Amino acid sequence: MSEMVKVAVDAMGGDNAPLEIVKGAVEAANANSKVKVCLVGAEDIIKRELEKYTYKKEQVEIVNATEVIETAEPPVMAIRKKKDSSIVRALQLVKSGECDAYVSAGSTGATLVGGQVIVGRLKGVERPPLAPLIPTDKGVALLIDCGANVDARPSHLVQFAKMGSVYMENVMKVKNPRVAIVNIGAEEDKGNALVKETFPLLKECSDINFIGSIEARDIPFGYADVIVCEAFVGNVILKLYEGVGGALIKKVKAGMMTSLRSKAGAFLVKPALKETLKVFDLEQYGGAPLLGLKGLVVKTHGSSKAIEIKNSVLQCVTFKEQKINDKIKEKITLEEE
Repeated sequence: MSEMVKVAVDAMGGDNAPLEIVKGAVEAANANSKVKVCLVGAEDIIKRELEKYTYKKEQVEIVNATEVIETAEPPVMAIRKKKDSSIVRALQLVKSGECDAYVSAGSTGATLVGGQVIVGRLKGVERPPLAPLIPTDKGVALLIDCGANVDARPSHLVQFAKMGSVYMENVMKVKNPRVAIVNIGAEEDKGNALVKETFPLLKECSDINFIGSIEARDIPFGYADVIVCEAFVGNVILKLYEGVGGALIKKVKAGMMTSLRSKAGAFLVKPALKETLKVFDLEQYGGAPLLGLKGLVVKTHGSSKAIEIKNSVLQCVTFKEQKINDKIKEKITLEEE
């Protein structure tokens, strides 16, 4: 029998905690017999939520935590002072090796700080990037970094490219993933100082498939598999992606309700349209891993529903089975030699 993958889930983090968090965690355990979920948070509240569901008792555990880190709290101070918070307790389970991974819809800042301070970075990793999957016309691409390092250096971006390649090749099964750096033009001499300095360094990397620059408008068409940028640019891309997607879906729905004829047409195309739009639903891809740590840390949207929590937990199984951390260490070690 294959080894269980233990995932510490912050049951108290996010807009829809604990209801959707517990539901998603249970659904993940029911979907995969290799998963064991440790729900971290107020024990009595979690117990009440679990009473709603049927699941194998050996796959779901409660770890009591008496405090909650709120989104607006200063991350460093919160991690330092709230030692019995659901975030800190869950991250400690990963640090100690009791759990293989951590999933939270709670405070992004606390997760980023806690991931580095509590779990710790892999040897040789300068900065761990936050890397969500985003939908494209050809599948998905990894946006790296989208929120962890707003003042990155060229050497950081080179490591992002290497870690992103490892993730896409082994977790998403994309052979020889195409790596591109976000720029304001295709020419090598375009861009700000960071991009201009990083571009030649990426060209020299023989262990990644660097294809050059990519403009933001080309990202949705799937011209690259790993989209490299610092966190300020990445976060703007991600938020614009989400906003435009939501606005387009709203407009399509409104347009279909303008007349009797359009309503009839909408009824006919609804199944196909629903399936098509599903591709651009970010929830189905799970959360964003913070790559380069000694254990897997996954941050999901603050508004996550059960489906995103479920998929985030399930992606942890692939991460462990493919030994992503070992492969990242190997890439970074080769880089240092």
